[in-house]
Amino acid sequence: MDIYQVIREPHITEKANIQKADANQVTFNVHRAANKVEIRRAVETLLKAKVVEVRTMNVRGKRRRMGKTVGRRPHWKKAIVRLAPGQNIEFFEGM
Repeated sequence: MDIYQVIREPHITEKANIQKADANQVTFNVHRAANKVEIRRAVETLLKAKVVEVRTMNVRGKRRRMGKTVGRRPHWKKAIVRLAPGQNIEFFEGM
């Protein structure tokens, strides 16, 4: 898989901000077919940060209603990437 398709967007939540401050971990929404090796390679190449560990999880989309119609949000994959001590990603600084 192309490294430019692996990382979709950063996943910014209150929990992700706490993990960034306490454990130097950043969270990304990634392509559903990406594996840990591809995620590590994409972060190290594109964001130029040394990766220590990658954890992934598949998140099921929630059911949503609009009146009588029942729909579903799409399933997606989340990756929690732990960076080496002293490493940071410029995008997350100042959040």
